[in-house]
Amino acid sequence: MSESRHTTRREFVAGTGAVALGLAAGASAASAADKTYKTKLRGAMIVGKPDEAALRPLKEAGFEGVETTGLIPTDEAGECRRVAEGLGMRVHSVLAGWDPGTLEKALRAAAGYGADAVLIVPGRVGGMKIPEPWELDIRFDPKTGYLKQVVAGDNAPYKEYLEAHDRATDKAHADIGPLVPLAAELKVAIAIENVWNNLWSRPDIFMNLVESFKSPWVKAYFDVGNHVKYMVPPEQWIRRIGKRLAKVHIKDFKLNPDSHGGDFVHPRDGSVNWPAVRDALESVKYSGWLTIEDGGLPLEDFRKRLDLIMAGK
Repeated sequence: MSESRHTTRREFVAGTGAVALGLAAGASAASAADKTYKTKLRGAMIVGKPDEAALRPLKEAGFEGVETTGLIPTDEAGECRRVAEGLGMRVHSVLAGWDPGTLEKALRAAAGYGADAVLIVPGRVGGMKIPEPWELDIRFDPKTGYLKQVVAGDNAPYKEYLEAHDRATDKAHADIGPLVPLAAELKVAIAIENVWNNLWSRPDIFMNLVESFKSPWVKAYFDVGNHVKYMVPPEQWIRRIGKRLAKVHIKDFKLNPDSHGGDFVHPRDGSVNWPAVRDALESVKYSGWLTIEDGGLPLEDFRKRLDLIMAGK
């Protein structure tokens, strides 16, 4: 199904309750009756090489696992796995990031770590006129994934962007498609993340890309904070992704007063409606990892914030 309407700023603010849910607000929420969730969530942070020096402080702060940027040989990754398991932790994912050329290496490293997913951003475009997030009204051909429009009305000013977007869709298939059999062999999911790259910026077109591979080994990696500026509440993204949700990144984004743009902030200090996000995770039966993609606070503080999010507060 293609995108049929544009989410207005008023709808977005109503949907997100775009008032910062800081720790002070969290304290108030914590006094409310606790919700009972059937899904089980586990907390992680991002590290480079997951050796004992990197893992032990996280273990002591209460984290159960890590996501790693370490694209190392399989045998070396296996040694890191043994260290993690010795601490009662898990390397659950590999962050390959923006370079699809590293995907095969990342998949093999993930197998060595015992991780079950690799995060990949399959493309990005820029250097041309691109609609602002609040201007987007995306319609596309579900068979090809090609764009029909990106804004309501005259799309001529965005011709170059429309063409670049279609080329990026083709390139994503060319880069990822040949490696799907390897992902299946290794039992490591290719988890696509899309935002901040000016591509697939609405849930339906993003999921059209993910589902077009027709494989259970191609899934979605959802970053809660990254999606705030795109004017569709994160909880709506989660519900649309559904069973294809592989992993979740946790960070926050505080919208400007007019809801146009803003800045990244620590989890629970921004515009994300975290109880709604937690309820959405429950609704799609997501039991898995929440990985904080942030820094600048003591690990214990990050863990407390994550515990409140997990509790639906």
